[in-house]
Amino acid sequence: MKRGLVLALAPLVLATSGCGYNQIQQKDEQAAQAQKQISVQLQRRADLVPNLVNTVKGYAQHEEAVFTQVAAARGALTGAIQTGDAAQMSAANAQLTGALGRLIAVAEAYPQLKADQTFLRLQDELAGTENRIATARGDYNQAVQDYNAYIRRFPQAITAKVTGAKARTYYEAAPGSETAPTVDFGTRPAGATPAAPRSP
Repeated sequence: MKRGLVLALAPLVLATSGCGYNQIQQKDEQAAQAQKQISVQLQRRADLVPNLVNTVKGYAQHEEAVFTQVAAARGALTGAIQTGDAAQMSAANAQLTGALGRLIAVAEAYPQLKADQTFLRLQDELAGTENRIATARGDYNQAVQDYNAYIRRFPQAITAKVTGAKARTYYEAAPGSETAPTVDFGTRPAGATPAAPRSP
């Protein structure tokens, strides 16, 4: 009985292997690896946030509402990274971008903070990380395009249906999340007296 079943399935196995099964697996793995690179860079961004917050706190201790928003957005991004879902990661990254924009804007009232070397370095690192995220996103979307196009073609579409291979979701950057938040600090002297904290 078992031998008869194997013989009956042999043509199907041969047909499947000849209809792009290995290529489907390879392209799917390429997309998975590219998505991991997005996760790595998003995690790197999230890891920079506590140092940035602590630096700002040293000058602007009264901005607790902003610090809370940043902490919540960072937590949401970390959680989204764990899911591996491109849409969730993109939305959470956009949320963190907005929160960081508010945090960096706080520096407008603190000239000494604007001149702090740690603060400036962290801003540069955040900008560099955003560039890496953009590159990783482009690589992932290209891999997804190749994979999705491949499994729609005949006869690969049959193989994809039989094996349960499904189209992957693109990583679409939310508006405003493609670049690190920046603020034009103007030309006020670095040694000027800090302004009073802004009202919430």
